[in-house]
Amino acid sequence: MMHMPRNAEDYPREECGVFAVYGREDAARVAFFGLFALQHRGQESAGIAVADGCRIAERRGMGLVSEVFHEEHFAKLTGNAAIGHVRYSTTGSSVITNAQPFLVHHAGEDYALGHNGNLVNAFRLRSRLEAQGSIFQSTMDSEVIIHLMAPYLRDGLEKALEQALFRVEGAYSIVILTRNSVAAARDPQGVRPLCIGKLDGGWVVASETCAFDLVGATYVRDVHPGEIVIIDDQGLHSHMPFAAAKPAHCVFELIYFARPDSQVFGQNVYLCRKRLGHRLADEFQPDVDLVMPFPDSGNYAALGYAEASGLPFEMGMIRNHYVGRTFIQPSQSVRDFGVRVKLNPVRPLLDGKRVLIIEDSIIRGTTSRNRIRRLRESGIKELHMAVSCPPTRYPCAYGIDFSSRGELIAAEKLEEDIARFIGLDSLHYLSVDGMVAATGLGREDFCLACYTGQYPIKPPDAMEKLCFEKR
Repeated sequence: MMHMPRNAEDYPREECGVFAVYGREDAARVAFFGLFALQHRGQESAGIAVADGCRIAERRGMGLVSEVFHEEHFAKLTGNAAIGHVRYSTTGSSVITNAQPFLVHHAGEDYALGHNGNLVNAFRLRSRLEAQGSIFQSTMDSEVIIHLMAPYLRDGLEKALEQALFRVEGAYSIVILTRNSVAAARDPQGVRPLCIGKLDGGWVVASETCAFDLVGATYVRDVHPGEIVIIDDQGLHSHMPFAAAKPAHCVFELIYFARPDSQVFGQNVYLCRKRLGHRLADEFQPDVDLVMPFPDSGNYAALGYAEASGLPFEMGMIRNHYVGRTFIQPSQSVRDFGVRVKLNPVRPLLDGKRVLIIEDSIIRGTTSRNRIRRLRESGIKELHMAVSCPPTRYPCAYGIDFSSRGELIAAEKLEEDIARFIGLDSLHYLSVDGMVAATGLGREDFCLACYTGQYPIKPPDAMEKLCFEKR
């Protein structure tokens, strides 16, 4: 299964965000701002491909959107259609060859592709394609889709994409750019979000609706699970080549990944997270003086908890939002630098108090442990924690860089053992039923595999992040 680098923060990471625009002369700029809104979905690399009817030009780079693109780049990125991508790697190293969109040239045509998700049968498909003579440029599972499309491109983009997607398994939200069209597709179970909007007579597609708000687009609808959408000068065309499948929306989009100002799976994320807090208050009310979050992850569930319980809500730790990437290592005298530079407790508020902390998830427990140690220095009398999702016991095979099961703390420890490890007086996880009720949807709508071990799409027997690089 996929694994998280050992020096990574103790939080889940999502693979990427995608954006597409058609019918705007400033398409590359629109894509740039769309990616800004989706930056939370990936910070390793960013890229934009733009088409002017004759050719596709692209720029990709490592780092944040603001680091990859500058004003002078847009003079070369001209055209009325574009796709963009921000990446966090779950399959393949974080290197420029794995940055997206992928741009390929085939039979006199240009094609660019951006993908969010994980293909569980990518290793098997790639092995077959290489045996047939395919040459891969990256170690990303996403490139498999391009190679599967190639034999059918003479029959048109729709046919080629349909034939390729018939063969892949797993989660995908895809955007594709040709010289004169944009395509979007979503897997039949709708694991990852993808939505459609209108912008001044043109069209936009994005992983989340927050991108529409930034560029001034109007939300129209979600791309349906199993739908292929083609956008060209004739308008938007919808195709549904797949049989209806049981939904398997990733519940973690609502709990953690998506921006709170987005609509995901038909639900407002901010309000959903407040309802998660309401449910926590129904299940767990220790005798405490105040409730607080670890900013920013637990903010909205903590607001909901305070609202439902009547407890005072306080920001007991203050986040430094101006911490960029640092390559200067602290001296040995500066202990717990990673925690101290980002979060600092409000000591007079916490001294002598019994405190309930609301968190959205615990993956390995190491970051929470360091933060609790820091809080204990403030003179807190008691520290309790409530988590707005159930214990994460199983890895994700569909585009979240969860640790292998052996590194998931809840896979190996009971609640009381986790509480002891982190340094808490008590710990409570939201029940599966409580979590689902808070979403506004039904249990049958979600993939809950990371909590239950029941995978809606059979995961690979063994798939590591660098599996294509170890062959």
